[in-house]
Formats: sequence, C-alpha cells, structure tokens
Amino acid sequence: MDQVFIRGLEVETVIGVYDWERTIRQRLVFDLDMAWDIRAAAAQDDLDQALDYAAVSQRVLDYVGASRFELIESLAERVAELVIGEFGVPWLRLSITKPGAVPAATGGVGVTIERGARRA
Repeated sequence: MDQVFIRGLEVETVIGVYDWERTIRQRLVFDLDMAWDIRAAAAQDDLDQALDYAAVSQRVLDYVGASRFELIESLAERVAELVIGEFGVPWLRLSITKPGAVPAATGGVGVTIERGARRA
C-alpha cells in the first residue's frame, strides 16, 4: 500500500494535566503516515482521486487548535478517528511530539499510534 505523509505539522493548543498547563497554549508537532492507493490519482492526474494532504492538514489544525485535552494519548486517539472517519484512510501511523515537556529530552516527548489495517 502506498503512503501519503505529513511531517512537522505544528499547532498550538491547550494540553496537559497540570493547572498551569490549562491556562496556556503549548506547541505540538504532528507526523502522519496514511495508507492510500495513489494509482487512480496518478493515472488521471486528478486531485479528486488523491488523499488531499492539504485538507487533512487543515482539518487536524482546526480540530487540535480548538481542543482542550489533558493527555496527548487522548488527543492522538481522537485525531486518528477523525482522519480515518472523515477521509476514508484505511490505516495510519500518527506521532505527536510535545517539545519542551521534558527539558532534557531535546527531541521532545510524545506518543506514536497505529490504527486501521494496511491493505496490499
């Protein structure tokens, strides 16, 4: 199965369990790998047959920007459900990085989940 990817999608949102985190917006970074058969889009050079990564990106930005989760685990589940449900993606790998949450972790901390089923 082919993959469409989005790397380094940054959005600020309310995230965290501590009282002080509930009063500020923090930056999160999203990386998505999404299964998609690109053959029809490539054969016809047709965006309507493609997975529109700009539309996926904007939907994730809008959703996350308006959210107020405590755990990035909860946010990851909801974003995965949104992308699979709204865009018909059969499988995705989603990573969310929370830069600066652990100062000694210079690459950030976060979660990676995989949902759905890859198709051959």
